[in-house]
Amino acid sequence: MRAALKKLRQSRYYGVGLLLLIAIAIWAVFKLLTPSNFGDPEKLVSYLQTALIYAVGGCGLYFICVMGLFDFSIGAMMILAELAAIAFIPWLGYVSVVVVPVLVGLLLGIFNGVAYIKMRIPSIIVTTGLSLLYEAASVWMANVNGTRLPASHNAFGSYPWNLVVALAAFCLCGFLLKYTKVGTYTNAIGANELVAKNMGVDVDRYKAIAFALCGLFVGIMSILYLGYGTAQTPQTGMLSQSLNFKPLMGTFFGLAFRKYGHPVVSIVIGEYIVSMIFAGFVAMGVPTTINNIVTGVTLLAIVTLTTKRFNGAVVK
Repeated sequence: MRAALKKLRQSRYYGVGLLLLIAIAIWAVFKLLTPSNFGDPEKLVSYLQTALIYAVGGCGLYFICVMGLFDFSIGAMMILAELAAIAFIPWLGYVSVVVVPVLVGLLLGIFNGVAYIKMRIPSIIVTTGLSLLYEAASVWMANVNGTRLPASHNAFGSYPWNLVVALAAFCLCGFLLKYTKVGTYTNAIGANELVAKNMGVDVDRYKAIAFALCGLFVGIMSILYLGYGTAQTPQTGMLSQSLNFKPLMGTFFGLAFRKYGHPVVSIVIGEYIVSMIFAGFVAMGVPTTINNIVTGVTLLAIVTLTTKRFNGAVVK
């Protein structure tokens, strides 16, 4: 019996199965507590809609966090990318909704990477400082063409196009992690940066690439977020930081279960679990303060689990 259980835990599908069981358990608990307001098929589909948005951002953050780095500017990046898309709609139409956020995200990601490599200070400090610059730029961008997405341009806020974009992002992330040097070397740097450097890996280069990829996926997330919300107002005074944590929670799910070889799947399921938890408390009429407490506790629990997986890796 013990041998069979050990073999099961070593299976590459054990982690995904465990996450699915957790998701089912959470659904069952909230369904029992609020049977009329939670967990119907239509509501489950709506939970997935929000989970897809943050899962795309979580995929981008994975390239950063797997190396022990963090990017605390993604909320500000997303807002700026969305407002840039709105700004160019009069000239570019739907091209602005699809292309501009990705380009803005990619360029800001490259800038983040270069700033981190050149300044040689912790990534949290660099990206938090840069978020203030991006917030200021978003105020200026909002004055170009307003803050609301025209109803004629919100196809990516609902099915099937939001699902198409999200699946394309997940496939791209999975491909990069499994079949390219970027995936191999970022994992190697995260496992032991000194050993990776001694093996000839250009550590600075791949850290910069990771920031660029993070920006790319944040740009894709911006397409979905703008379509879903149909408007975006600029945030100042570091208020954009609140947008960092939901994608980050999905990333930590991916890190915690990456030993089973399915980080992207774990990110998606993890974000769906988080989405159900939020929806469950809303259905129960729980105050926002309690919801924030649950967010913090969930994040701490996942970080603890992730840290154990990394054998005490430090934040850089």
